Formats: sequence, C-alpha cells, structure tokens
Amino acid sequence: MLFRNVKGHPGASVAIGVLASRARVADLFGCKKEELGWLVKSCAEHPVQPVVVDGPAPCQEVVHLAGDPDFDLNRLIPAPTNTPVDAGPYITLGMCYATHPDTGLSDVTIHRMCIQSKDELSIFLQPGSRHIGAMAERATELGQPLPISVSIGVDPAIEVLSCFEPPTTPLGFNELSIAGALRQRPVELVKCVSINEHAIANAEYVIEGEILPGSNHVVEDQNSHTGYAMPEFPGYNGPASHECWLLKVKAVTHRRNPIMQTCIGPSEEHVNMAGIPTEASILTMIDKALPGKVVNCYSHRAGGGKYMAVLQCRKTVHTDEGKQRQAALLAFSAFPELKHVILVDEDVDIFDTNDMLWAMNTRFQGDRDIITIPGVRCHPLDPSSSPDYSPSIPDVGVSCKTIFDCTVPFHLKDRFKRAPFLDVDPERWLHG
Repeated sequence: MLFRNVKGHPGASVAIGVLASRARVADLFGCKKEELGWLVKSCAEHPVQPVVVDGPAPCQEVVHLAGDPDFDLNRLIPAPTNTPVDAGPYITLGMCYATHPDTGLSDVTIHRMCIQSKDELSIFLQPGSRHIGAMAERATELGQPLPISVSIGVDPAIEVLSCFEPPTTPLGFNELSIAGALRQRPVELVKCVSINEHAIANAEYVIEGEILPGSNHVVEDQNSHTGYAMPEFPGYNGPASHECWLLKVKAVTHRRNPIMQTCIGPSEEHVNMAGIPTEASILTMIDKALPGKVVNCYSHRAGGGKYMAVLQCRKTVHTDEGKQRQAALLAFSAFPELKHVILVDEDVDIFDTNDMLWAMNTRFQGDRDIITIPGVRCHPLDPSSSPDYSPSIPDVGVSCKTIFDCTVPFHLKDRFKRAPFLDVDPERWLHG
C-alpha cells in the first residue's frame, strides 16, 4: 500500500508491504519463489563489496541540519505509530550502517527506532546478537560516540539481505556485499554530510547521527508510559525496553518528494526479510556437512521467519536414515534463534502448509518422532520462553528446541507412495 496524503508531511508518501509476498520478492530477485534460499546462499558465498561514489547523491537532494531552527524529527520523518499503546512513532525499515572503531570494518543491520524528541531516537540493540551492538559497546569502552547512518527506502535486495546473522555473516562481514552479488554490481555508498560515515546513495531518506557512549539505559516508552514498544514479529505487543541506546541525530537528508518505507512485525514482510536469509544460512550449513541430503528449506510464516523451519529431505540409501535428524541439528547450529524444525520427504511441498500437515498426520508418531533439546538459548520475544511459563525454563529467552520427524523410515518407503492419478488430456476429458 502507498499512502500519498500523509498528515503533516506534504510531498512525502509512506509505503508498506512492498516485500509482503514471497512471489514478489522472487520477481524482484529474478528467480522462482522456491529458489530464493539457494540463490541467496550463492550470493553470500560470492560477495561483491560496496563502493563509495561522489556526492551529492539522490538521498541528499534535500538537507536538514540539526542546528536549523525548525529541525524536528516528527516533522521531517513520517514515521507511523501503529497501535494505541506504541511507545511512539517507529522507524522499522532503517538500514543502520556503522563502522567498528578498532577494525574499520563496516556492517548494515535493521533495528527498531522510536522518535523520542526533535533530535533523538532510541535504538534497540538486542544484547549480544547484532554487529552494531558490538560496535556501540566497543565505542563505549573507548569513551567515544559511534557514528551511524540510517538509510530508509532502498533496493529490496539490501532490505532482505541485510538480515543475515552469524555464523553465516560473522562480525566484520558487510551484508551489503551480498546485495552486490545479487545485483552483480556494487551497492553505492556516499559520504554523510554531518558525520564521518557513509549512507546508501539511492535511499529515499537518510538519518545521520551518533550513538552516545554509555547511553544504553534509555526507556523506550518514556513519552507514552504504556509499557509497550510496538507489535513484534511473534504477533504480540512487544514490551518496552529500558536498555535502548540513544541516537543523537545530526542531520536528515532525503530525495525530493520522498517515500518513507515501513513494515510491522507480525507480517509476511517480516517473514520474507528474516526468513529468506535464514533459509540460506541453514542450507549453507547442511550442504557442507550433508551434501545432497536436503533438497530445500522454508522458514515458515507461522514462525515469523525465525522460529520454525521445514526441511525437505532426500533418502536414497539405507545409510541415509538418521541423517535427516542430523540435518535438523545443523539447522539449529546455523540459526540459533530457531525453535522448531519439521522434517518431510522430498515428495512433500514445503511451501504448502496443508501438504506439510498431511505428512505430519500420516508419517509421524509422537512417541517416536519427536526429539526435544531443552534448556537452549533461543529468542527473548517468544512469550512462552519464560520461567513463568514453565519451571523447566531457567531464564527469559531459553526454550526447548524440538524436531518433528515426519519422514518415512527408509525401509518402509514403498508403503508410503502417494496415490498416482491418470494423466488425462483436459480437452479429451471435457469433450469425450
């Protein structure tokens, strides 16, 4: 949806749902929707590093400096407030770009940011899980701010592929290089106008600023006092954090008549951004250890692209029995936030939930085909991963990871062949 008449923001538009279709993402990437995981895997293995171009770039057609008397983020950025209990207006599709103060290596990730004042944003950096969080922590140790640019409204390849996580992209791996591989040309960066950092040159908006050292105690709902942040990908209102960092804004630049792009957590858009890189990471890990044994992977929408993966497994000889469960363990290693893995045979369409559940109902027995791994760190936004939910959970974010093996035992494969049907010419069938 594209909203053209945005209150208080003449000349600006707001887009949502651009990536809310797997088929559309596949069209934008130039492949079939079933091939996205494998394509992105290949791109991550053949990165093309970004390049810096001379400015001013398209994202700098209009410049607003924080020292200007009328500078106000609420006036400059048409950031939506999604629910009555949101902490405030949120930026949810900002490509955050920063450089490690020691190594000089840069990275891009997406973080939720809430407008707190005319020149301040809170930015939630989940402790221990994102590269820019590590950069901010190191800058604090050095007693210096971390320059950061936030580019909004960019190539969909950047939006999806910036969502890769370790171990596929370790600290120091610039995910912009994966987008470069997909497009077969480098992502173009431009020097910011107010800080010593770069931004994505073709963005619609760029926010330039600094994460202040030691500022990781910002109360996210300090203006609303609702206790909530915004709707998160599991489908619940996320609790407001008291451990956000403070991003002091120095400038906002944008195109003429810019388009603000946004998304909301519990959406197919989040599923595609989080899930497609997850699929690629899982396929990368499994293909190295068990080549040819997993045909495809789908990070199912019911898990928000993070919690649940379906693996399509191939068994060709008796010694393949058991490798499907090893593949599930590798999937957990490739993506630590994964909670459930469902294993199916290669004759099951993993992108069809009905087909997957058919396999669960006809090729699965709970007493022998469920494998549980309790007490493993998963994701803190899962409301069931709490000691209040079960005494078996020692801390928030710890879960019981579970494998559902819905594959046919190799020695019984002949008994589980799907019913064949006649291949009839439709014209002959209709007209006799």
